[in-house]
Amino acid sequence: MTTSTDHDLPTAARAVAELASEEMHRAEAEGKLTGPVVDAIRDAGLLRIWIPRSLGGEEMDVVRSLDVIETLSYGDPSAGWVVFAGGLIGGTTAAYCGPECIDALFAPGEPLPWISGHGTRPGTAVPVDGGWTLSGSWSFGSGLLHASHTHNLAIVEGTGEARILVTPVSDAHLLHDSWEVLGLRATGSIDYTIDGAFVRRDWSHAAGQVSSERGGLLYNLGIIGFVTLGHAAWALGLGRRMLDELIGLVEAKAGRAGAQAEDPAFLEGFQVAEGRLRSARALVHETWGDIDASFAAGDEMTVQQQTLARLALVNATFSVHEVTQFAYLAGGTAPLKTGTVIQKLFRDMHAGTQHISSGPIMRRNTGLGLLGHVADGKAWAFAEMVDV
Repeated sequence: MTTSTDHDLPTAARAVAELASEEMHRAEAEGKLTGPVVDAIRDAGLLRIWIPRSLGGEEMDVVRSLDVIETLSYGDPSAGWVVFAGGLIGGTTAAYCGPECIDALFAPGEPLPWISGHGTRPGTAVPVDGGWTLSGSWSFGSGLLHASHTHNLAIVEGTGEARILVTPVSDAHLLHDSWEVLGLRATGSIDYTIDGAFVRRDWSHAAGQVSSERGGLLYNLGIIGFVTLGHAAWALGLGRRMLDELIGLVEAKAGRAGAQAEDPAFLEGFQVAEGRLRSARALVHETWGDIDASFAAGDEMTVQQQTLARLALVNATFSVHEVTQFAYLAGGTAPLKTGTVIQKLFRDMHAGTQHISSGPIMRRNTGLGLLGHVADGKAWAFAEMVDV
């Protein structure tokens, strides 16, 4: 039975973004989102964003999803990052895992699970009666310090199948001191290990699954589609905040930026940065608007749409990287000081560029996908185009 939700996630995202902005420097110092921000995320139901409506979730369409994640990332990029990571893992778990897992984690009236983990650098799943024993070592468990469960890529011994296995966080050994990084410090994306945990069959799904009986065509995205959507929105939110912070310095006549308000070179550079950001956002929304229209018409994503989604992400990531470079240099000595928003955004963006979703493999394969008939007979498998 389909149930409706009364969560106004766009409004909730704005309120959480304001709070996260106020808490961002304390969160960086703590290496995770602060308690008030975590409570606000839970209370607002933001982790319901991609859970199927049949389970009481929002199953939010892709275009509105962009705005929610962009808004959160404007407030604090770490908050936006953690919510879209938790949202996509919770949503795909709810859509793709078996009935036993769903009954345990998504029972009506029960607190929503917070699921974190990593979908690359696989562990090993050894088949046993009723499921598998899971062992491995994973990095970049974004939001893991707030999680109730883990989501882990593993290769099944004997078959080579790639699967996602879900376990209680108590099955994992958390390496709390493993997140000493340049940026995105408040995501708490720590390393963790699991040694021989039993995972029942229903608490798992194929890593490349792209359909669900519990929801609509949104789940045609698969894990990588949600990653592509979320990371693009994240970059756009950060970029908008960066330029707004620079505008604030100019308006306050503070430091070098304030002195450059009438400088022709600065003005020319600023219009380029503004144009980069706005054009990147336009491509993201054009691309996902087209996908949204396909879903509304009952059509699955085409290979071309998947390619363009990856192009929009890569373009947004590196356009915003250019924006942050410009704003940091234009800010003069102000961003040098610890605790300034521009410095934090600069560091966060330089962490975001290193994610696999905008990495060299993705970029090269996106180029291949754009070459028309050269890519005939190929389909997307995560970051690569493969023969079908």
